[in-house]
Amino acid sequence: MSYATYSETLVPAEPSGPPRHVSYRSVDLAGGEGAGAGYSRGAVILTAPVGTVSYTDPFVAHAAAQEFEYGQWTTPEVTAPFGFTDLIASWYADTPEGTWIEIATQVRGTAGASSWLTLARWAGDDSTVHPTSVPGQREATGRVSTDAWLAADGNEGLAWRLRVTLLRPAGTDLFPTLRYLGAMVSALPPEVPGPSAPGPTVGRVLDVPSFSQRLHAGQYPHWDGGGDSWCSPTSTSMVMRYWTDGPHPDEFAWVEPDYVDRHVHHAVRHCYDYAYAGAGNWSFNTAYAARYGLDAFVTRLRDLREAEEFIAAGIPLVASIRVVAGELDGAGYTASGHLLVIAGFTPGGDVVCHDPAAPDSGSVRRVYRRAQLEKAWLGASGGIVYVIRREDVPLPARRAEANW
Repeated sequence: MSYATYSETLVPAEPSGPPRHVSYRSVDLAGGEGAGAGYSRGAVILTAPVGTVSYTDPFVAHAAAQEFEYGQWTTPEVTAPFGFTDLIASWYADTPEGTWIEIATQVRGTAGASSWLTLARWAGDDSTVHPTSVPGQREATGRVSTDAWLAADGNEGLAWRLRVTLLRPAGTDLFPTLRYLGAMVSALPPEVPGPSAPGPTVGRVLDVPSFSQRLHAGQYPHWDGGGDSWCSPTSTSMVMRYWTDGPHPDEFAWVEPDYVDRHVHHAVRHCYDYAYAGAGNWSFNTAYAARYGLDAFVTRLRDLREAEEFIAAGIPLVASIRVVAGELDGAGYTASGHLLVIAGFTPGGDVVCHDPAAPDSGSVRRVYRRAQLEKAWLGASGGIVYVIRREDVPLPARRAEANW
């Protein structure tokens, strides 16, 4: 299957229907305020811990409490260009074995300021702390739902801050390091917009590798029941392998040697959210990809015209969709939540996807009707994508209300 490629100047899509407000901001790590953490050479590091905290990993049977030294770094307040109803953070950190980080947010809104609410307790591996979201956080201004802060009814966020706590075992000289931090906020109308017309850059298809989650059915069932549920890390792996050959085979030597695509198992293990009990935590997936020298973050796009701009720039996207029976021709399955790769567009504007729900790698690449895929995507997640790229590959031109 091949398609012509195009290099025309990008033309911004004309908005239709109620505005779909989305803003993404990366944080300048040179700013902010540190307590036991400071900025050095493009990163925030733990410098002189300001205290200790006792933590018992809830996902280890009969675990004993461990003492960790910590420092904190807090961003300046970021004022949003609109009243927002949700926030999703993205980050990357180096966490030497034994160390971890905690990401928290405080949102100031029309109903007042929230407490500091924890978005994640995260580490690059599960050797000391099992990476997890923190359920059960709810107050008058909003709540945390797995990977997102959600505003309470009647409240709109006006500004946000993030706080990163860097932790290491007490008495050690290990240094967790924060290298990137950002957040997406949005305010979406309840109506799903009508289908977008193809733009001038359709016709390009990127040579993304094909991996099927179905090939791993029944494998390592303690991670969300096995491969049938591994759409997110499998999609992340496809895009990572488009850019790089990571992870190295030494890193997944623990995987059964007769399993295929063993790097997918590595992704599952390192994207897994133990409270959510799945590997579909959006922020965990981009944090994992960033471990391999890639720029990776979670945002929303307003429609497929914006996705076309990424394909024109050579950047595939991981998209979060819902599949209802009879509403996505050729899918052959239903799913309340699913992730796949947008790899390109046909000359007519239909979407070339790498769908990990295919029964084998040879049938992963498939074409979905533009209007159907767009509805499945915008109606399910409001247009959530993982943007994963090499840093030397420029992002498309940003709009005034920049969502990347």
